[in-house]
Parts: sequence; structure tokens; C-alpha cells
Amino acid sequence: LMVGFAVIIGALVANPNLFNPLNFILGFFTGFLISSYSMVVNDYYDIEVDKINNPNRPLAKGRVRKKEALIFSLLLLISGLYLSFLTSFENFIIASLFALLAWIYNYKAKSLGLLGNSIVSLSVAIPYLYGGMMVNGLKEPLIWFLALTSFLASMGREVIKTIGDVKGDRLRKVRSLAITLGKRGASKVGVIFFLLAVISTSFPLILNLVGKTFLILVTFPNLLFLYLSYSILKDYSEENSRRVKNLALFGMLLGLLAFLIGGLVRY
Repeated sequence: LMVGFAVIIGALVANPNLFNPLNFILGFFTGFLISSYSMVVNDYYDIEVDKINNPNRPLAKGRVRKKEALIFSLLLLISGLYLSFLTSFENFIIASLFALLAWIYNYKAKSLGLLGNSIVSLSVAIPYLYGGMMVNGLKEPLIWFLALTSFLASMGREVIKTIGDVKGDRLRKVRSLAITLGKRGASKVGVIFFLLAVISTSFPLILNLVGKTFLILVTFPNLLFLYLSYSILKDYSEENSRRVKNLALFGMLLGLLAFLIGGLVRY
């Protein structure tokens, strides 16, 4: 659902004057279906680990067979790609990239540490670009800064998240930064991405893409991310990393609202 709504928000930030009900419906369900495909594929490849960590999931519990899950994932994928093709060929290409990244992550890249984090973060940013492509072919610079900020904030969150996932990642043989650099090292890398996300919000203001409304609204998530940076550097325990991870998600939501409202009210 969140990916579907992200597509709509991307379209509104890119150009709210080009509202097309049919394209918005197609865009929402494209994001919904391909995201659903990626989650089914995730359970498909994680079935053995889920039997230990999440035994109540349908595949792990045996309520759904692997073959059935595979067929279902393909139906979701084909449906999502078909809807994207009805939107435009360019949107079809972006949707295909999103689906490919989801498969690469679940098949192999999840175990590759920072590369896996990058793929997850790209998947967070791509729906906004997909929405922008629906309305004006990504000609609006603000949509690129929304995608960039989302990517950087997500990278920080994903890296810090690895601090609380050390036990499970060792079981999955994931080379996360918390394992390769240690918890302290991972917290430092996560903070770098948080600070880069804060810095990236200044570019729309410098380039006069937005006005004082955006400045006021984006101050709140920026202050939150600065606080979270201080918090995780001071205390990089598993418990605090989970708290920072959850608060970062709230900060990303506030930042998204700042871009949305700042894009609609450009003064």
C-alpha cells in the first residue's frame, strides 16, 4: 500500500496540475502489485530461515507450497508490469527495474551488506520517480531531490538497522556493516547518510524550487535526524538501534510531507 501511495505522491510533487485519474489508478496498483511480488519472493527465498525466526509465516508453516508461492509471485509481477505498460513505455522500464532489483536483493544481494542496503534504498526512492514519469517525464527537479533524500535517509536507517539484526544476519551469513565494521562502525556510517539526507534538503531551497513553507516543514524532520545521529553515536546498542530505526521511519514520513506540501505550495 505504501509503495502505491508513494507513486501518487511522486506524481503530485512532480506536477499536481497534470492530474489524470486513470494514470493515478494504474500507478497505484503497479506499485502495489510489484511490491507485493517482491514480498512473496522474499518469503520464497527465506523459507528455511523463517522456519526458525518466523515459523508462523504461510510458507514456513506449510500452509502454502513453494510452487504455489512462485506462481502467485509471477501473477503479481506480470499484472504489475502490464499496468505499467498501459501507462507508458518509460514507466514500464522503471517498473521492470524495480522488479529486477527486488529479485536481485532477495536472491543474492541481501547477504552482501552495503550493496543490499543500497538496493533496498533504491526501491524506496524509485516509486517517486515512477510517479514523476507518469505526469511530466521527470522534468521537475524537485522529484529528483525527493528521491535523493529518501534514498539517503533510507540508507542511514538500513545501516543502523543492521546493529539490531546481528544475530539473525549471522544465521543468514549476511555480511552487514554491523558484522564487518562492528556496531560502532555501523553507527558512524549510518550517521553519515543521515547527515547527507539533511544536507540534500537544502538544495531545493538554494535552487528556488520551493519557498518558506518547505523550509518550515523540513526543519522538523531535519532536527529529528540530527537528534537520531547524536543518539546512535552515543549509544549504539541493539535496543537503541531499533528505537532509532523506528523514529527514522517517522522522520522520513515527515520529510515526505514537507516535499509534498512544499511542492504544492511553492512560497
